[in-house]
Amino acid sequence: MEAKQTITYAVNGRAVTEERILPVTKEADEAKHLESNVINLYPGLAYQEIEGFGGALTDTVGYLYSKMAEADKKQFLEDHFGENGQRYRFLRMHMDSCDYSLEEYQAVADPAADPDFTTFSIERDRKYMLPMLKDIMAMSSRPISVLLSPWSPPKQWKTPPAKPKNDASVYGAGAIMASFLPEVDYDTPSRCNGGSLKKEYYKDWAVYLAKYVQAYLDEGVPVTMMSLQNETIAATNWDSCVWTAQEQKTFLKDYLYPVFKEAGLTEKIGLYIWDHNKERVVEFAKEIIDSQTAGMLEGIAFHWYSGDHFESLAIAHSLFPDMKLMGSECCALHPPGQTSPFAALLGMDGGPSVAEVEYEDAAAYGHDIIGDLNNGMNRWIDWNLCVDKDGGPRHVPSGFGAPICANEDGTYRRLLTYDYIGHFSRYILPGAQRIGFSRCDGKVELTAAKNTDGSIAIVLLNHGQKDVSYAIRMEGHITRITLPARTISTIRYI
Repeated sequence: MEAKQTITYAVNGRAVTEERILPVTKEADEAKHLESNVINLYPGLAYQEIEGFGGALTDTVGYLYSKMAEADKKQFLEDHFGENGQRYRFLRMHMDSCDYSLEEYQAVADPAADPDFTTFSIERDRKYMLPMLKDIMAMSSRPISVLLSPWSPPKQWKTPPAKPKNDASVYGAGAIMASFLPEVDYDTPSRCNGGSLKKEYYKDWAVYLAKYVQAYLDEGVPVTMMSLQNETIAATNWDSCVWTAQEQKTFLKDYLYPVFKEAGLTEKIGLYIWDHNKERVVEFAKEIIDSQTAGMLEGIAFHWYSGDHFESLAIAHSLFPDMKLMGSECCALHPPGQTSPFAALLGMDGGPSVAEVEYEDAAAYGHDIIGDLNNGMNRWIDWNLCVDKDGGPRHVPSGFGAPICANEDGTYRRLLTYDYIGHFSRYILPGAQRIGFSRCDGKVELTAAKNTDGSIAIVLLNHGQKDVSYAIRMEGHITRITLPARTISTIRYI
């Protein structure tokens, strides 16, 4: 048995990675009984399958990619989908415009005037997203699987926005954000600011979604998943639509699933509910999933913006063990290296350094992925593969983060978050199973998985200010490790 340690830390804001070979000795040869500073691994205790990792290809990402030189495009794709990159296999894409689109658009500009969808077209998607997707598919050595998500039905089918009950601070700015946003028209239906789909258009929306999925399949896009609605209860200033659990259940069982079945899509597309923050995963799932709807669904999708709530995933998994749990979106709630989505607009100075901000973002990713995996997550998909220095471009004010920042000259830089994600996606391979462990203290966070080739990967996050050392016990063997302060490590047994 051989053990290797890969350590990533930051020097002057840049990621540095070291490789170490670790001796593996027999526990029977220890000079004395080993009981302190121990991490136990139990490869024979297997839990959920970990199916892989990925990111989102939005209109924004496709646009930034289109501005890159050919050599940079090639490297960008290798960084995400290549054997020496993140080894991503999942992609999330939006249906019609989302907040990370350069403009608002619909596949049918006015379905009230065209109820038969004779003008339906995904031509707008061919501008940026589909060309990049086809480049990804051409270079990737593994099959790509696409998740489609709608942000809003056509505005002509919606009620006017209601004053939102959700807390704007969840999205990073609270009262500051409100001061920069345009005044909301609460009398006119819109793609943005929430509002709900009128029930008389449930069937039309189901047909529209089926038509959209089929159009992508006809393009050769490997769509295998669709969520019913992005951020189901968020009335955000960008493309959004509010659903209660009962409304979504009615839409699923009486309209969407029958339409998908008639179109021959139910065996091709796994449907996911919720696609919003973890704190309400359990309640929403309990209201929707029953003996009738369980067979219509593949799983539950969730985001990270309201905090850890790892226990919610564990509860959802215990209640619905046949449902896949998919992390479908997360990002830093500020542009790269800034502390607020409005820092640049406000001319904010002071506060943490760019390097400190980017370290904390990376550590937050490591913490969240570990917690999600340890509580039953099967699939993980990041938000945008890249953004620009302002966290965009997009059709609404402000912007958020991504693991890669696209520069104005068409080049890009990888943030520390990119390297932290790689400790999971590069070493916990599709088809791996999470395995059991125990640890002696809370100084580090960790998760462990056994790959299909028998290799074992343990990802350990030391977010503390001090180096720590442990002895890993596994099936009669000992491996001694040191985890430097403010680093992430992967131990691989091969």
